[in-house]
Amino acid sequence: MNDYEIRTYPKSRLATFDVGKIGRDKHHIMGLLEVDVSSAMEQIERHRQSGREIGFTSWIIKAIARTVADNPHIHAVNGKRRTQVLFKNVDVSLPVEREVHGVKVPLVATIRNADAKSIDEIHGDIQSFKRQRVESEKDYVLGKRGKRRWSAFFFKLPQWIRLRIWRVILRNPFSVRRHMGTVMVTNIGFSGNVCGWIVPKSLHNLVIGLGSISKKPCVRDGELVVGDILHMTLMIDHDVVDGAPAARFAAKLVENLENGIGL
Repeated sequence: MNDYEIRTYPKSRLATFDVGKIGRDKHHIMGLLEVDVSSAMEQIERHRQSGREIGFTSWIIKAIARTVADNPHIHAVNGKRRTQVLFKNVDVSLPVEREVHGVKVPLVATIRNADAKSIDEIHGDIQSFKRQRVESEKDYVLGKRGKRRWSAFFFKLPQWIRLRIWRVILRNPFSVRRHMGTVMVTNIGFSGNVCGWIVPKSLHNLVIGLGSISKKPCVRDGELVVGDILHMTLMIDHDVVDGAPAARFAAKLVENLENGIGL
């Protein structure tokens, strides 16, 4: 009797291979941040007790999108002849775990104009992604059916052709936004109980990785307290944004999150 098992992974895994290869060419500045989200979590819990259906992920996506919209240079995309396109609205991509042929895998979904939506609307979008049927390659990109038909064709191509298509997309700022949004937020670090950060790979210029939330001592209003500390990774493409404005954006994002912006 064999002491091993051989199984076929779903074709959605091919997207991970592509991101790994192309993502190596990104010149990301990386920051490992600690954010006291105690106030936000308390407010979210009060909303839930009052019957409002929102979640931590929907709130933080809204908070990130609002901060990015106030600092549009941070999710700019380089174009031709030393130009940059600064989008006024923020399209946030995120992985949503679904079961494909008996295997749980992250599939990509995009929340369009997340800065202009309410937390409730974003929560509704996420729930609709979780309910969407996944039967074949056409369902590997969650969202509108037109994009899903393209997905079915794309995953049938050999990798060298897929990589060429990706590089064509990445040369056009408007294609980048249409196919993958302008910001990637991954909450895969929520899945475990390990205290620490995640370091994701992505094709996006702005990537925010949400790690664990742990009880840790911190200083709040001059007093030492125990807070709910989010371990957050911030990755910004150095080809698009210099270090000083990236640091200012990071500081503003942390401030907004700790103040529970939008709640």
